[in-house]
Amino acid sequence: MPPTGEDLQNHPQLQAPKRDKPLFSPGTGEGQALVIFVLGGPGAGKGTQCASLVRDYGFAHLSAGDLLREEQDRPGSEFGDMIKSYIKEGQIVPMEVTIQLLENAMGRIIEEKGEHKFLIDGFPRKMDQALGFEEKVVKSRFTLFFETSEEVMRERLLKRGETSGRADDNEESIKKRFRTFVETSMPVVETFEKEGRVERVDATKSAEEVYGLVKKVMEKEGIEPVKKQ
Repeated sequence: MPPTGEDLQNHPQLQAPKRDKPLFSPGTGEGQALVIFVLGGPGAGKGTQCASLVRDYGFAHLSAGDLLREEQDRPGSEFGDMIKSYIKEGQIVPMEVTIQLLENAMGRIIEEKGEHKFLIDGFPRKMDQALGFEEKVVKSRFTLFFETSEEVMRERLLKRGETSGRADDNEESIKKRFRTFVETSMPVVETFEKEGRVERVDATKSAEEVYGLVKKVMEKEGIEPVKKQ
């Protein structure tokens, strides 16, 4: 039997040192990290926009979904079967696993590349994930929220499913993912919005038009593009 959410509470791999403050403080210096959460329904174009931000602004891009998929396929992973089951059902993997994978990845990137700016794509999916990450790892700068209609997202995902090979790019999984997003992720957006930490972007337009809007958000937030060599 794969471990359940309850089993994870006391799992040694997921027990971070007791902290009275987050691992990083917000910023781009030593011991700091600048995190932007990137949210939007499945098929909203988050990955495409993140790739442009990595290229032009020097962010490291961490996809919570990609980290989970890598972990499920990693030989000997104790959580692989559990992650696979959650993803197939369009459900949210217990936050202890996701937060630990994100923290590990951030630590590696800072150590190996000296990069302190992170786009965290597809996370937080629930309010407890948001609170858990900000209490344990670092407070996010803001959330970049890509808005588009369910029909647009459905068409994009079915098109992607023709070539992606992803098990969740099919009609049944797509419906479950829409439902999960509306029920669990929108409250995160709404809560952060009350704190003035959400930037909404109309993602129904072409990728180029959407990126034009994203660049305006970066300018507003005081985040400069990296100088080209």
